[in-house]
Amino acid sequence: MHGFDTINPILSKNKNVQDITKLIYEPLIDLTSDYKAQACLAKEWAKQSDNSYLIKLRENVKWSNGQKFTSEDVRFTIDRLKEISSIYSYNVQYVTEVEIIDDYTIKIKLDRDVPFFEYQLTFPILSNDYYSGVDFSNTDKNASPVGTGKFIITEAQDSYITLAKNTSWWQKEVELTPEKITVNLYSSVGELYNSFKMGNVDLIATDNNNLQEYIGTIGYGIKELKGREHTFLAFNTQNYFLSKTEVRKAISYSIDKENIVSNIFSNKCFSSNFPLDYGNWLGQGQEASSGYNKEQAKQILVDNKWTYRSGYWQITENYRTERLVLNLLVRASDSSKVAVAENIKQQLDSQGIRINIIKASDEQYNESINNRNFDIALCTMTLSTSPNLSTYFGEGNIANYQNEEITNIMKEVENTSDENVLKEKYAKIGEIYKSEAPYISLYNNKYKVVYSSELVGEINPNWFYQFYGIEGWYK
Repeated sequence: MHGFDTINPILSKNKNVQDITKLIYEPLIDLTSDYKAQACLAKEWAKQSDNSYLIKLRENVKWSNGQKFTSEDVRFTIDRLKEISSIYSYNVQYVTEVEIIDDYTIKIKLDRDVPFFEYQLTFPILSNDYYSGVDFSNTDKNASPVGTGKFIITEAQDSYITLAKNTSWWQKEVELTPEKITVNLYSSVGELYNSFKMGNVDLIATDNNNLQEYIGTIGYGIKELKGREHTFLAFNTQNYFLSKTEVRKAISYSIDKENIVSNIFSNKCFSSNFPLDYGNWLGQGQEASSGYNKEQAKQILVDNKWTYRSGYWQITENYRTERLVLNLLVRASDSSKVAVAENIKQQLDSQGIRINIIKASDEQYNESINNRNFDIALCTMTLSTSPNLSTYFGEGNIANYQNEEITNIMKEVENTSDENVLKEKYAKIGEIYKSEAPYISLYNNKYKVVYSSELVGEINPNWFYQFYGIEGWYK
């Protein structure tokens, strides 16, 4: 592992450290490999009102130092997250109070309705007794923390950390195969790669698209995953042309995403069809893309009384003829996005859909997005683990998109935990996404987990966590 900063999970900003600490600490609610919420330290939870959740904790959990895990530990952790700057502070930003009902029951109160708030309860819980004296204003390097997870730290040196089974782990029915895990610490990425090549490291996770230049092509397996960075086109549906569904769909049919992935990124990212199209259980199986079909793009315009003349599509309404010309907003400082915009312009121009690229400064870009002052915007969003799609479809969404049916669906999905209902409703959202095309999902970045061919067991990572199934790994 490169870039080790602290083993304190709420202070570390290193993605690999965060994954390692998930072996030592546990959250109230965990996620499966397909991003479904599942009970962990919380055994049950219920939404009591728009701004309050009742949570029942497990009663058979102990910290690795023998102390009992209780409600006080949860309140302590949330209080610390609200006081310090942590990657998990976002998770509790709307929490106003943690009311302790008893040792194993808490009520969390929010200052607003947060859809799927349970997905925010995935931060690691710290021991109130152990951490109450820690100065969280400084990066804590304490190398012998207590946790409730599968493993405990038994040794910490400048070059490595050793983990061993937590014999008091509460999930007694799960057999842990690894007796020991060694986390090697490196001062440079080059050292890490060389050590992997020499067989001293069994698994690394990276978003380095040139990895094979450093580790070669043999002696390992690789899992390539869709990452959190989702790039898409947002249409301002209040624009004269883009208020017309046929124009949005014609644009969607006219863009070859694989052309972008291949020519701009040399296949170092994945094309995407839907915001949840990264392995999320509510996005799996979605046919939420119109697909690439240049002839269909032309036909849909013809069917809606558009005519093609002198290299332009045009429409006559109220005795006035308008040529289809649109502006595409892109952040000038992002060279890859500018290249994507130019690729899209070329594809659409060849279809008679004329595009002007607006290369905006960061300040101008942000202002245009916030004020919805654009025709089409090339956007990238860092995805949450939550299936909440209000950014795309809720009030004040980026596309100024309004649809009564989807508004009702959004309300329904926020207030149900029935998995069958959720799958049905999200399938309908996908259908509307495809038929109405307020956005076009383009691509996601690639995230890789590389592992030694000598490592045996089911390797099934995602961008949230790389160690699913580690209890059964061996060499």
